[in-house]
Amino acid sequence: MTSRRRTFPAVVATTALAPVLMLLSAPSAVAAGTPDAAVGAPATLDTLSRFFARDGAVRPAARPRIEGPAVPVRVLSPDFVAGRAGAPVARVEFHAAMAVSADGRKASVWTARRGAGGWQVVNIATGDDEIRYAKEGARRLPGGTVFREPQIDAWYVRRGAEVLPLDEDAVRAVGAGGTTLAAYRERVAAAYGDKLPGSAYARRGAAGGYGGPAGTAPGTAPDAAPGTAPGTAPGTASGEAPAGPTAWAAAALTAVLTAALVVARRVRRR
Repeated sequence: MTSRRRTFPAVVATTALAPVLMLLSAPSAVAAGTPDAAVGAPATLDTLSRFFARDGAVRPAARPRIEGPAVPVRVLSPDFVAGRAGAPVARVEFHAAMAVSADGRKASVWTARRGAGGWQVVNIATGDDEIRYAKEGARRLPGGTVFREPQIDAWYVRRGAEVLPLDEDAVRAVGAGGTTLAAYRERVAAAYGDKLPGSAYARRGAAGGYGGPAGTAPGTAPDAAPGTAPGTAPGTASGEAPAGPTAWAAAALTAVLTAALVVARRVRRR
């Protein structure tokens, strides 16, 4: 069964992008020293109250709560796809924390480092995919690295030479029993190697925007290509490649980190 995932922009869009935004007030750009401090700020909680009340399900005054710490969210690295020596399979794109409404609904609050400004909330999305898969990966392979292949909306966990699927999309890609890291790299290199920056695909302009309109959500463009967009890196994690807003991530996230996030509706599979 599939459902649609709503996102709520954390920055004001440009005039050109304004028509595609949800008709909600943008959250205040609260800068903080850590992702958790940004998520727990009063202004963020106020925004979450409006987010959960958007369909009239709960009163705007009903205070949501944050459950647990923010977790780093990693996506498949273009350096890994390109076969660069020592490149990790994934790199951190942002951090996510789970918010719960008064009636029990969940949302994922995304934060990114905005240069010297510290950590800021850049997006709110319905559901808890990022946190849920982080927990499932820790259960399946303790100490492993959980990451997402956005082109097919697949989640995996990797430890050492082992890569295991965490959702049905990943199972379709590598099988229920998983695969080796070497075999996984062969698969993604075959799928995306000709779409890396500098390729003919990139020169046609498809790589920068996934060949689709602004607002395309993660996982909705199977032939999405990696590439680097202008912006400020969300931060780094120990042992990971430097994080950064890239066309490898969703167009929605790229727009956030270049100060023009548009609302995306991301397909979620359970």
